[in-house]
Amino acid sequence: MKASGLGRTPRGILWSVVVALVGVHFLLHVGLGLSRVAPDLLTVALLLAAREHPLAVGSGMGLFFGLLEDSLSVLAFGANSVAMSILGTLGGVTRDLFVGESLLFLTSYFLVGKLLRDLLHWIMMGEELRQPFVDQVLIQGTVGGVYAAVVGVVLMAVTGLWREAPV
Repeated sequence: MKASGLGRTPRGILWSVVVALVGVHFLLHVGLGLSRVAPDLLTVALLLAAREHPLAVGSGMGLFFGLLEDSLSVLAFGANSVAMSILGTLGGVTRDLFVGESLLFLTSYFLVGKLLRDLLHWIMMGEELRQPFVDQVLIQGTVGGVYAAVVGVVLMAVTGLWREAPV
């Protein structure tokens, strides 16, 4: 039997957390207008769910989450969809490549996932919409990745989605 990242947790808890993250993401970003100040909970939700489910489900959720995000974007429509679809696919692949849930792995999983999402989004945007690479991807992406890693690891510890005891 193959161990997956969140394999021993009931799927109901995972889906409840994912749906709550999506709702809180849009509440913070759109409802309260915090945009860059709020963490990217949509990416955290995708990374949590993609690691638990098969590759096709992760890709489909990435596409769905990307379309939700793109519905609010007039100028770069489709960039989020492609970025999130690729991220959902890669998140599903990590289940087969990495077994276990150490603090180091989970932190780097969320950090690299958010950084990769920002990089893919920057690549997919048109040149006239892009901010400088160093500012948008390296600085904002890294800060957002650290923010997402902290939120993701704390969320997993609090909700019981973390199989192993936090170190």
